[in-house]
Amino acid sequence: MRILALDIGQTRIGVAISDPRERVASPVCVLPANEVLSNAKSWKRVLEDWEPELILSGLPYTLSGEEGPQASRIRGVAASIGKAAGLPVEFTDERLSSQEAKRSLRESGMSERDMRGKIDMIAASVFLQAWLDARHAGER
Repeated sequence: MRILALDIGQTRIGVAISDPRERVASPVCVLPANEVLSNAKSWKRVLEDWEPELILSGLPYTLSGEEGPQASRIRGVAASIGKAAGLPVEFTDERLSSQEAKRSLRESGMSERDMRGKIDMIAASVFLQAWLDARHAGER
């Protein structure tokens, strides 16, 4: 099954996808949040191209492991996106995924300016990969 991960921000939403065997996460794109929320053609194309069966939304937790102040907003936005797409939604801890994405992009030689549009989709792939790894660790 393909899992579509969303790093939901107020302005942009980063998108990542798993392979059908649920082993590898790959960044896909970053879309304006209003396009995803309005079910615009760009968002519909992502759903058609990848045919996900589940949406995994990153949820901001504090470093102490509590849900952060944005968590209830993210839960509502993700539920709305899932309902419009006809897909179930699950949540996962996205703590430090943006920092990990920035570190990875910086190591590949990107400037802060070049990173701007890519961080969200890389962050989505970071927390999707951690979620996939945790699921498969339970199979051993």
